[in-house]
Amino acid sequence: MKRLEHIGIAVADLDEAERIFGDILGSASYKREEVMGESVLTSFFRAGESKVELLVPTSEDSAIAKHLAKRGPGLHHIAFHVDDLDSELDRLVEKGYRVVVGPKPGADGKRVAFLHPGDSAKVLVELCAENRVD
Repeated sequence: MKRLEHIGIAVADLDEAERIFGDILGSASYKREEVMGESVLTSFFRAGESKVELLVPTSEDSAIAKHLAKRGPGLHHIAFHVDDLDSELDRLVEKGYRVVVGPKPGADGKRVAFLHPGDSAKVLVELCAENRVD
């Protein structure tokens, strides 16, 4: 693990959440990006060497919509940057961690995978690496 990459926060109102986090972090969102495969619209803020990612569903059957319906707005996941996603996943699977999603393309030019929160202190953990072209 190289560093904390970002914290993902599920929100119901992206404009309002952008206003709030813009106030808190002292700068505006630097990018909005729709991730079609996840039916989510994201908004990114810089926070030092890390980022805050706001996520709002674009479809009622998306994972973020289900998260909001079950748990309401708030922390969705924590993401760590890794150099080699496949090697990190192999290492963690060998230790008994389950991969629930990925590896697959994600937002912000990353290749991502998620670990089952039941294996990681009830926190959804995302591992992300720069998307490489093979």
